[in-house]
Amino acid sequence: MRYKLTIEYEGTNYSGWQKQKNSSSIQENIEIAIEKFCGQKLNIFGAGRTDAGVHASGQVAHVDFIEDRGVDQVLMGINFYLQNEKISVLEVEKVSQVFDARFSAIMRHYRYKIINRKSPLTYDLNRYCHIRRPLNPTLMQDAADLFIGEHDFTTFRSANCQSKSPIKTIESIFVKMLGEEIIIDFSARSFLHTQVRSIMGCILKAGTGSWDSNKVLNILNAKNRDECAKLASASGLYLLKVDYDE
Repeated sequence: MRYKLTIEYEGTNYSGWQKQKNSSSIQENIEIAIEKFCGQKLNIFGAGRTDAGVHASGQVAHVDFIEDRGVDQVLMGINFYLQNEKISVLEVEKVSQVFDARFSAIMRHYRYKIINRKSPLTYDLNRYCHIRRPLNPTLMQDAADLFIGEHDFTTFRSANCQSKSPIKTIESIFVKMLGEEIIIDFSARSFLHTQVRSIMGCILKAGTGSWDSNKVLNILNAKNRDECAKLASASGLYLLKVDYDE
């Protein structure tokens, strides 16, 4: 029986979503919790492979249980064994065997969160990107608009990216400023490895006035990873939501 899990996590102390040797990952901790709950060693498959330090409020995964179990039993059982981790299963649904958390997704939504002030962060530490230099949200939106649509994002993909093609289509990027907080929302069917943080690095350069829109456009068109700005901090990035056909 296949189950869809919607998952929240605070990624600061984890090596990312994907299992890795000699490090603690989100995927591994959930699989350990499932094994303790049902006595079976099962694999889970996620919609997005978030990096070390990246958070999620709506990651999605699927898992196949041998036995049919109630969704509340699965929810409470897994969470019981995750209580010492900063990971929580928010919702469990029974789905058909053709559902795949990764390949059935039709849209992924990421959010990047910034606190723009001179003073250091306290309770928001590791949950926001902290930028001390003043940011101009209008300049940030102007730069963001250059990435909307279908492009060759070679400049913005990690050297370790496993995608067959650098061509991706970004549906939207919205920049909102709420006092000292700046929120940037990204939506696309899929993203390259480190694509959002790479783009954010360039948007931040534009926001401080260090780069103008022509500079950002030239970097996009260069198709050269060496031209990209420094990756924006992982602490500000959240996998917000994953959409599926009903």
